[in-house]
Amino acid sequence: MKKKSIRTKGKLQLSRYFQELKKGDYVAVARECAVQSSFPTRLQGGTGIIEGKRGKAYIIKLKDNNKEKTFLIEPIHLKKIKVKQ
Repeated sequence: MKKKSIRTKGKLQLSRYFQELKKGDYVAVARECAVQSSFPTRLQGGTGIIEGKRGKAYIIKLKDNNKEKTFLIEPIHLKKIKVKQ
């Protein structure tokens, strides 16, 4: 986990909080330090695929220690990434 700079400490990016992601999008897990997270810290920096949405959280399929697992993660902790094919 990286520390936030003194100017951004405690602030949220509302555009990331309300971002809309689609099924099949590739995302990276980037934990927002200002919001309490409910997923293990070992997922920080991991990449996965969105499988769906449950409430305000997204169902993410990640590889954790060579096993496919699904996690519920809020959109503020996710960054959409482009994948070259």
